[in-house]
Amino acid sequence: MKKILTVIFLACAMVFAQEGSIKPEFQAFSGALIKLKKAEKGFHKFRLRVDVAPWAFLAEGEVQAPGGDSDVLITALFDRALYAVLAYIPDKIAAGSDGEEYNVGFFDMMLYYDEEPTRIRNLSFKLLPPANDSWAQSILDDALQSGSLLGKIWSGKYEREITKASAVPIDKTKLIDMQQKRQAAKAAEAERKAQEEADRRTRERAEKAKFKSKKHDDLDCSSRKLTAKQKRRCKMNGK
Repeated sequence: MKKILTVIFLACAMVFAQEGSIKPEFQAFSGALIKLKKAEKGFHKFRLRVDVAPWAFLAEGEVQAPGGDSDVLITALFDRALYAVLAYIPDKIAAGSDGEEYNVGFFDMMLYYDEEPTRIRNLSFKLLPPANDSWAQSILDDALQSGSLLGKIWSGKYEREITKASAVPIDKTKLIDMQQKRQAAKAAEAERKAQEEADRRTRERAEKAKFKSKKHDDLDCSSRKLTAKQKRRCKMNGK
C-alpha cells in the first residue's frame, strides 16, 4: 500500500512540477480572419487561417454563442465584436523552409463575443507551409500534450494576460504590414550581401593589379634569360 501511495505521490509531483514550468502566452486575432458557417443545432463551424510569420496554421472547430443564439455570432463578425485568442507555449519554435521562425506551440483557442467566452468543441490545429515539416509537427504534438496539464485556462486564471492580448488583435492590415516589413528586410539583407560581394571582388581586383604592377616593376628587362623579342616587349610595356 505504501509503495502504491509513493508512486501516486511521485506521479502527482511530476505533473504539478511540469504544470508550474509551463507559462502560456496569448495572441489575439481579429474576427475578420475568422470564417463561420451557418449554425447547425446551435453550433457554427469555424476556421481561422494565418500564414504570415511567425504564424502558419489553420484552426478549425465548432463554436456556440453565449446563450445559444444561432445568429448573434454572424452579426458579431460584421460588428467586429468577435475575435479569437490563441494560447501557446512561447519557447516551442520551429524553423520554416523560408528561413523564418514560427510559433508552433499552440494548444488551445477561444472565440470571444464582446469579451465573453463562447463555447468551443472539436477544436483542431493544422500546420501550414512553410512550417509544417515532421519536426514542427512533433513540437505541436508536444505542446498539445503539455497544454492539457494547465486545465481550464479560459476560466479566469489568465484573465489579465488574455485581456492584454485582446487589446491588440492581429488583423488583415497588420498581417500585410508584417509581411511587407519582412520582405523589405529580406531585400535589404540581400542588397547588403550583394554590396559586400561587390566590395570583395573590387578589393581582389585591386590586389591583383597591385601585385602585377609590383611584379612588373621588379622585372629586369636586361635579364640574360630573356630573348631579344622578350626584352623589346618588356621595355615597351614599361613605358
